[in-house]
Parts: sequence; structure tokens; C-alpha cells
Amino acid sequence: MKIIDIEPGDPRLESDLLPVLVELRPHLTPDLFRDVYARGHAQGLRFTAAYGDDGRCAGVAGWRLVYNTSSLSKLYVDDLVTASVVRSTGVGHALIAHLEGHARAAGCHELNLDSGTHRTGAHRFYLRERFDIAAFHFVRPLTDPR
Repeated sequence: MKIIDIEPGDPRLESDLLPVLVELRPHLTPDLFRDVYARGHAQGLRFTAAYGDDGRCAGVAGWRLVYNTSSLSKLYVDDLVTASVVRSTGVGHALIAHLEGHARAAGCHELNLDSGTHRTGAHRFYLRERFDIAAFHFVRPLTDPR
């Protein structure tokens, strides 16, 4: 497996990463993805891809470094998805290890993410990866984002 950080403007963002990311975020279209990434990149959003030995994108992580008063410094994972055809083969574990390396290099105190309450399979995975359930995440919708 090869894990690489994908830079803005790289055509693999749409050709390789987006089809995998859509498995987690089915509302994303190529245009919406480009718009969100352009705005998000200015706020620190980055993408990392895991490629299998066959050269196909097997997993994607969207992440950013965040500095705030609650955790001081953390690497926040916006998206973590493994392609369904290779799920449970170590791709997610490898992506988390890669992101932990980024977090440690940046001096972060935490690696942190949110996961929808209905994603119980993902929760089992995160608990196996030594994440703790440390907070509730509250949302007040203002508009339909789609």
C-alpha cells in the first residue's frame, strides 16, 4: 500500500479520491467537491489517499490541523473512508497511522474525529484503533446544505 498526500489541483482528487469519498458522502458531485475543497483548503483542509498494490485508490482521509482552546492543537479528521471492496483489509488502520504521523510532526495533542451515531461499524473500528468517545457533537441546522 502507498499512502500519499494529494495537493490542490491534482487531477487524482476527482479521478481517484472522489469515487471513494462518495461512498461516505453520497451528496458530493464533482462541482460541489471542487467548491468545498477550494473553500476548505483555505481553512487547512487536506486530502490523503491510500493506494493498493493494484494502483487503485483504496481509501481517503480529509483532515486539517486545528488550534483551539479545548484541545490546544489537534489533527481533525473530516472524512475517513475505505472503498467498500477492500474494507477490513488494513486500509483504515494505515491511514490513521499516517495521519498520526502528521499530527505528531505538528506537535498536536490529539487526533480527533466525529462519526454519525448510525455508523456502528465505524465506531467499532475507531474503538479498536484506541479512540475514546469523549464528547457529544450537537448540530442546529440552519439550511439544507444540498
